[in-house]
Amino acid sequence: MNPAAKQQQPRPLVEHATIHFGDRESVTPPRSADYDDLYHPAAGALAQAEHVFLGGNGLPQRWRGQRRFTVLETGFGLGNNFLATWAAWAVDTTRCEQLVYIAVELHPPSLTDLQRVHRDPALRPFADALAAAWPPATSNLHLIDFAGGAVRLLLGFGDVRKLLPQLMARVDAFYLDGFLPARNPAMWEPRVIKGLARLAAPEATLATWTAAHALRVSLAACGFAAQLAPGANGKREITLARYAPAFLPRRLAARGAADAGPKRHAVVVGAGIAGACAASSLARLGWHCTVLEALPAPACGASGNPAGLFHGGVQGAEAPHARFNRAAALLAHRRYAALIRSGHVAGSAAGLVQVGIDANSGDIAADYASPVRGSAADSGVCGERFAGVTWQHHHAGWVDPIALVQTLLDHERIELRCNAAAHRLRRERDAWLVVNSAGRLLAQAPVLVLATAGAGAALLDELGVAPMPSFQSRGQISWLDKFPTGLSQPVAGHGYALPLPDGRLLFGASAHDDDFDPGLREADHAQNLERLQRLTGITPQPGATLHGRVGWRHTTDDRLPIVGAVPLQPSTTALAGGQKQRLDHCRLVPRLAGLYLLEGLASRGLTWAPLAGEVLAAWIDGAPMPIEADLLDAIDPARWLVRSVRRGSAASHAFRPDAAADGAIDSTVADPVSG
Repeated sequence: MNPAAKQQQPRPLVEHATIHFGDRESVTPPRSADYDDLYHPAAGALAQAEHVFLGGNGLPQRWRGQRRFTVLETGFGLGNNFLATWAAWAVDTTRCEQLVYIAVELHPPSLTDLQRVHRDPALRPFADALAAAWPPATSNLHLIDFAGGAVRLLLGFGDVRKLLPQLMARVDAFYLDGFLPARNPAMWEPRVIKGLARLAAPEATLATWTAAHALRVSLAACGFAAQLAPGANGKREITLARYAPAFLPRRLAARGAADAGPKRHAVVVGAGIAGACAASSLARLGWHCTVLEALPAPACGASGNPAGLFHGGVQGAEAPHARFNRAAALLAHRRYAALIRSGHVAGSAAGLVQVGIDANSGDIAADYASPVRGSAADSGVCGERFAGVTWQHHHAGWVDPIALVQTLLDHERIELRCNAAAHRLRRERDAWLVVNSAGRLLAQAPVLVLATAGAGAALLDELGVAPMPSFQSRGQISWLDKFPTGLSQPVAGHGYALPLPDGRLLFGASAHDDDFDPGLREADHAQNLERLQRLTGITPQPGATLHGRVGWRHTTDDRLPIVGAVPLQPSTTALAGGQKQRLDHCRLVPRLAGLYLLEGLASRGLTWAPLAGEVLAAWIDGAPMPIEADLLDAIDPARWLVRSVRRGSAASHAFRPDAAADGAIDSTVADPVSG
């Protein structure tokens, strides 16, 4: 092993809380050693949550009859306020359809400490579910669904001052629950309150246990009408507020939710992993989806391999690619593990080994990935010593992609139509029409999602869309039947090796850009064998029978997926009044109304698709976004146009109103999730 790599000691940016528990925790509340303050009053966390946060925000009355209700908490702590809110929602027969709870925490408890917390009996079943889904201490938004997605927790680990500007949501109720302002002043700074105001929905409410005068001044300066209210459980007064600014700030034209009417119907073109995840995420939000597939069955293209890996990365933790990959891998693991446990999909979520990787990250939580010292054989990999660090990924594994796609599409709100090849798109009134080569209508809906692994590029040619540089890469995998390996888990690195329960050893894969040869090639088998030997030390006997499969990956030039509304091509034509459309930020780029992409998953389809599907569904539905704003910019289809403008090569470009069919332009809708 490389001596420098051996000495590397990654230090996570997110540090677990240091918590002091009393001898009788049911009597003495836990204390934070980081802030020298109690997590809740001696009267109990549930009593405080019910009086201050639920009662102070008029809950549960305010969420009744609503489709979605969003809460944001500054200071998740031990999760008591979330658990109390979830418990109140669970017993309310007139509750909202979906409760979204966004929370920020700089020092989350470890799983061990979370499980140790004394809970009121009314909260115990909810606390057990939270502990079972507790994420590793990585600095990103963690999307965790409960009650089949009807309760969604977006848990951000990091500094509230950095995370608030990255959140995209419309918040109905705020819980301010940091430690004492004197001991944790960063949580109560005026810029934090300003960040809350940016996210506030009309008539949003706010509650906190503190009665500090400085807080009321900050609230008033940001448009909140604040007042003192009677406290309880030893607290004389608390602070309540309502968002009622003297004037509403002008919101920029931005990425907006689709105008689909009450039926919420979408057509998804493509029934691979991308299309299946897009349809599944939309269905989870109450949408009805018609999925069109050109081939006789789903998952016949790149998603049709016998098995595939999913895992995150450990390098460059603050770079968009690594951050998106990490967040995607964590969600994929959570979703796939549940499907594997239920028996719906074959696979394993028990982890994998990544070899030969030098990490430069300072944000690697031990419960996310850990370096393996010595040789890769120490992890059950029968290979040699490697030049870089060997990593054990704990939230990783493999899955059967065909069974996965079939399971995702098996939903009461999803209709699959195979042998339905889209040939042309047409916009009429408020709907997109998809027709085949004979001119027959295949499907229509206000919202259309292209998830065709790049094969639908021709469908966009007539619509005047902005360029999105991408290419097709041919890949060939290989496998050996009934081949004992001694591997206890999959191995990834420059290539991969995946032992399957039926005795097959799957490995590969080759990569050749813009190569469209569909036949198996001996040269590619030889390349895959060489990678297998380098990764694991395994060398099959000469003459062993090799099997394989060829597919094509859709890859972008920046190696990130394409997720979001289709951008229009700019021109030098001025807008009305001689003004020009700003194009220097993705939020400002005009889009084709109701037309979306989920493409460019490259070789990471199984890892990226679940999060990409959730991002797309949130964009279409106007739901709180499950990733940070800068990550959304990094995968936005308009990113190349914005980069061009920022480089100055398109500084004079303006939006061209006649670039697409009449009624298909969406350039002024206010963004319900990003502001």
